[in-house]
Amino acid sequence: MNNTIYLVTGAAGFLGSNVCSQLLERGDKVRALVLPNDPAKKYVPHEIEICDGDLCDPASLENFFQVPEGMKTIVIHCASMVSVNPDYNQKLIDINVGGTQNIIDQCLHHTECKKLVYVSSTGAIPELPKGQPIREVSQFEPEKVLGCYSQSKAIATQAVLDAVNEHGLNACVVHPSGILGPNDHAISETTGTIIQIMNGEMPAGIQGSFNLCDVRDLAYGCIKAADKGRKGQCYILGNEEVTLKEICQMLSRESGCKPLKFYLPLGIANFFAKMMEKQAKKSGRKPLLTTFSIYNLARNNTFDYSKAKKELGYQTRSYAETIRDEVAWLKAERILTI
Repeated sequence: MNNTIYLVTGAAGFLGSNVCSQLLERGDKVRALVLPNDPAKKYVPHEIEICDGDLCDPASLENFFQVPEGMKTIVIHCASMVSVNPDYNQKLIDINVGGTQNIIDQCLHHTECKKLVYVSSTGAIPELPKGQPIREVSQFEPEKVLGCYSQSKAIATQAVLDAVNEHGLNACVVHPSGILGPNDHAISETTGTIIQIMNGEMPAGIQGSFNLCDVRDLAYGCIKAADKGRKGQCYILGNEEVTLKEICQMLSRESGCKPLKFYLPLGIANFFAKMMEKQAKKSGRKPLLTTFSIYNLARNNTFDYSKAKKELGYQTRSYAETIRDEVAWLKAERILTI
């Protein structure tokens, strides 16, 4: 599609940079929205046209959306602010909700924009009791999910679906679970935890599970949503549930780092987290453990991603392959002390 330009927000981020790379690999034209003076700009592939702009500044988005006569655009909106702190954060709301609304407005204003893929989160979907797989929903209510980040994604997702239903916007939504894998230059929370484990900086593990996806598989899912995603539909991009213990064992096998010997039961970990949060309030330091991080390990992390497999051709590689590639990248970048 030589007359189509893919407009990717958050292109300097972990997921966005992988989306850009994969689009380039298949020969697509790509324009990346990057914050002015963002040091991560250097990680955007050099063949890509970079456009400085800010989601919260509608005027700066005009350049990003402007294309020559006869060209069409497809928007993949990856940009968002992520926070593991559940407390209300106005900046988070401004970026994730206000910024998404600004993107929606631009898509509606520019008739050459043929599609929007909004990258939401599985956190926007209400949790079900353990044992019940969590599937896509068609209505999003922030009061039904925990933490400001998940609430912001729920509000923004509903705004996208409202634009579909009320203004005819051609848009679909993808819900990635956690992100794992190589080339995480910003060192996200998950990569930071992996580095701690490999460097022997984590005294004990915690019983509990995650749902994590290889960033390359998520990027592929986002692009397939642009190709095949149906208007007004949501798609979970998830993986099989994995325990922290299983991740640690894979890391030990791949890197030779010492495996953790002890895993705290969730109840005890939660007790310690409460104490650490109280001490952190007094000292002003960030607590090592938080009750919210324990909740995320204890919660139902089983997501049904069969719809994305069936409709988009989404697929996932094994955790072992992702861990192997991530360890190789961390060693090559000399990020580890081992």
